[in-house]
Amino acid sequence: MCGIIGIAGQSAVADRLLESLRRLEYRGYDSAGIATLVDGRIERRRAEGKIDRLAARLAEEPLAGTTGIGHTRWATHGAPSEANAHPHATDRLALVHNGIIENHAALRKELIARGHRFSSETDTEVAAVLITDLLAGGASPKDAVAAALKRLEGAFALAIVFVGKPGLIIVARRGSPLALGFGQGETYIGSDAMALAPLSRRIAYLEEGDWAEVTPDGATIYDEAGRVVARPVRMAESTGALVGKGNYRHFMLKEIHEQPVVLGDTLKGCLALDMRLPRLPPLAFKPEEATRWTLIGCGTAHYASRVAKYWLEELAQVPVESELASEFRYRRAPLDPKGIALFVSQSGETADTLAALRHCKANGLHTIGVVNVPESSIAREVEVSLPTNAGPEIGVASTKAFTTQLAVMATLAIAIGLARRTIDEKRARALAEALIEVPARMTEVLARAAQFRTLAQTLAAARDVIYLGRGTCYPLALEGALKLKEVSYIHAEGYAAGELKHGPIALIDDVMPVVVLAPPDHLYEKTASNVEEVIARGAKVIFISDARGAAQFKDRALATVEMPDVDPFAAPFLYALPVQLLAYYTAVLRGTDVDQPRNLAKSVTVE
Repeated sequence: MCGIIGIAGQSAVADRLLESLRRLEYRGYDSAGIATLVDGRIERRRAEGKIDRLAARLAEEPLAGTTGIGHTRWATHGAPSEANAHPHATDRLALVHNGIIENHAALRKELIARGHRFSSETDTEVAAVLITDLLAGGASPKDAVAAALKRLEGAFALAIVFVGKPGLIIVARRGSPLALGFGQGETYIGSDAMALAPLSRRIAYLEEGDWAEVTPDGATIYDEAGRVVARPVRMAESTGALVGKGNYRHFMLKEIHEQPVVLGDTLKGCLALDMRLPRLPPLAFKPEEATRWTLIGCGTAHYASRVAKYWLEELAQVPVESELASEFRYRRAPLDPKGIALFVSQSGETADTLAALRHCKANGLHTIGVVNVPESSIAREVEVSLPTNAGPEIGVASTKAFTTQLAVMATLAIAIGLARRTIDEKRARALAEALIEVPARMTEVLARAAQFRTLAQTLAAARDVIYLGRGTCYPLALEGALKLKEVSYIHAEGYAAGELKHGPIALIDDVMPVVVLAPPDHLYEKTASNVEEVIARGAKVIFISDARGAAQFKDRALATVEMPDVDPFAAPFLYALPVQLLAYYTAVLRGTDVDQPRNLAKSVTVE
């Protein structure tokens, strides 16, 4: 969500802070700002809206200074406005914050009673005023921050500069990620490696509860108990080049079309291509001995795990639960210490998923992560991290991360089935071959993008849309509805096709578009029967199937989409593409901000 950048340096920082904020745009935001120290005093520039507005403000009123912090804000407490934009400042400091201060109301009341005044509606300003109050009582910046951290409840990453203290930034992390980058005579802070990539590849990640004094010469890191600690410095894998759209109009479309390549890259890491068998990294435990698997994620990652539930149960014959991270730990469900918890997250920083991971570890479960960012918190905290190799995904609506997550979990299901001897090597190789064919078949679907652009005209005129599927295409129906909602702002719902007559069929009328995902699997005939019910009630059916299925409804559906023939095991990869393309072209027709939809953030780092 919110993005943080900071530089304690030897040369002017404003332009570099601005460029780093542009790299954080993909996280989602509604305002932005920068603060620097100029002759020992704090100077700020803030703007509501896109970073271009902040850039224009800086062009009119440049900022000097060699120490500074910057921020992109995604509103939680207080509407998007310049007054609520970060950095927040007092007469002694400026502060940026990612997260939520949960006890802000009580602290605000206390500080007002002590004579302090507030100029924003945010929870963040409470942290700035609290530290200021401690400074006014005679505490040093270090001691004031240490004392304030003991009073703050919630999740946060903080970066603070102080009046009269050039070269000093104090940072803290609890529940939200924060990284340090090291250069020649300069030190950097950032929410992720993407922000720091053009500044430094030598990166250390603060661990839970850490805080640090950052200067141009480096950083002194303290743990939650105040002890000086060392954190390993890694070489970040992220490129220093700002990711571009190439010849594509939007990142989302570019990332949809990148899927054949990144899926191939992911499969190379998951399969021993010479043997046509899955390849797992060395493990300190035996996953085939798990009595239960719990798959945990949010949004699109959750729907990917729901597809994987079908695969694991069928191939490995093991009980599987697919859980929403935001609900999982609050249910207080009994956990089997002989089970495995698998966490799916594009960013590896999703707050709910990270909290669920820590809950499972505390209860003795083995943990596996499926993540796209190898330096992320989830990747570092699980016992085994399985990378997706999707590369940077900038569009807020996940596309290539989804299909690469599927690839990792498909090969994992094959591996566990082999290890449990619920499938033999012949079956495992046949499934691996089906996966290896997918990138080529994806290219065939993407070559028909013009058809989806035409079909999008029907969806763009709709108020509501229904998606239907069975088996592994039921989670895809849910994902299709989510994609349409995310980028076009059209209300959509996904249903298991067999559930249609248990309520949702009441919604069907002659203006309702119904998108049906019907690969030629053992459930095809039942899905076709459900479609007959929908057509009988006049719905505008878009029927997506193989040549035989498309022919069956060619004269009665509004439109049919003919998909390449693949093994039903591999169908989710191909059938993900139509729902992505339909959502994209519908959003373009409606003129929405496709890559940064309203109210959404790429990385949700608060609960």
